[in-house]
Formats: sequence, structure tokens, C-alpha cells
Amino acid sequence: MDNPIDKAKILVEALPYIRRFSNKTVVIKYGGSTMEEESAKRSFALDVVLLKYIGIHPVIVHGGGPQIGQLLTRIGKKSQFIEGMRVTDSETMDVVEMVLVGKVNKEIVAMINHQGGKAVGLSGKDGRLIVARKLKLKKSGGLNEAPELIDIGMVGEVKEINPGVIEALEKENFIPVIAPVGVGEEGETYNINADLVAGKVASALKAEKLILLTDVEE
Repeated sequence: MDNPIDKAKILVEALPYIRRFSNKTVVIKYGGSTMEEESAKRSFALDVVLLKYIGIHPVIVHGGGPQIGQLLTRIGKKSQFIEGMRVTDSETMDVVEMVLVGKVNKEIVAMINHQGGKAVGLSGKDGRLIVARKLKLKKSGGLNEAPELIDIGMVGEVKEINPGVIEALEKENFIPVIAPVGVGEEGETYNINADLVAGKVASALKAEKLILLTDVEE
């Protein structure tokens, strides 16, 4: 990439995409090993800052499943999954919120800011950004049997996205970074799949594109 001709070719190839997405919102779900490898983390942060610099508005929704699992293991609590969903009792929910909101979110914000961006961390509780309800998990029964309802604790699904706080940040050229923790009607906290949150956020913002950047289930 030191050759000026190669750089010029890349810029020429990128111009149609820059024009197409200029002043548009792009929602990026960020997860997997790209959140753990240092070089990949730096590359991601630089890419996000570049998008903002050329006039595209990135909104980040991140996962953190492996990090949650690591902390649960450290405190001696075994992770349990049913139908691919993490069983989340009150103690696990405390760990989920601590890791997603207090650690992972802040690390991503700091990483983007270090590369010259202006990122702000949010959880679904901020401005009631993600209003959630308890997820009713159904496990299919056998032939002629009704589906079984399974209680997996404080796992939620998105009831409503209130995008006002994101739109306000975008107007001031900030990059929103969202942890997928939702709030219930009575103020209860819910753990929500990051892919689902990213999709709902993209829909609420009428985003031009939704990008899923991950290599593992969250």
C-alpha cells in the first residue's frame, strides 16, 4: 500500500460507495474474535473513524458473549444455554450488565476515540433506547404435542426502539456505541441478543445498511 498508484486505484474504486452512502446511517453489529485480537480491534476502530470522516454515520451495536462466559467461569458460575440462548438468572444478569455496559462498551468507546473519533457509549436503558419484554422461548414438542414454554430468566426481546438519543448524537457528529441491554416496563433489566438489537436499531433509524461483523454466536 506504499505505492501511490495502488492507493489511487483503491480510492477510485471506493468513490461510488462513498457517494452512495454519504450522509447515510450504517448500523454495524460488532462481535466475535474481532473484539479480542488487538490488531483486529485497531483496524475496526480505524475503519469506523474513516466512515465518519467521509460522511457516513456508523452506529455500533456490540456483543460480548465470550467475555461474559470468561467472567462467569472466573467467579465459579457455569454458563448454561438452551436453544442457543444464555440462561440468565439475576446473578448472571448482573455479570452480563457489568461486562457489556461497564467493560466492553467502554473499551470500544475508548478504542474509537483513541483513533480520532468521537464515540459515546449507551445501553438500552439510556433514554429508554431499548424497551424490552421477557422472551418466551418455545421448544417444539414431538408429533401432535404442544410446544414447551421454557423460562430462561432475564432474557428479553425488543419491544420498541426509541432512536431519539441516537439521532441527537449523530447530529453532533458522535458515534453511538450500544450495549444490547434492554429495560422493561417496570424498570427490569434484560439481556438481549446483539444481532436482534442491531436489526431493530437499523429498522428504527431507517439505516441504509446493516453489517454483521462477527464469527461466533453471541
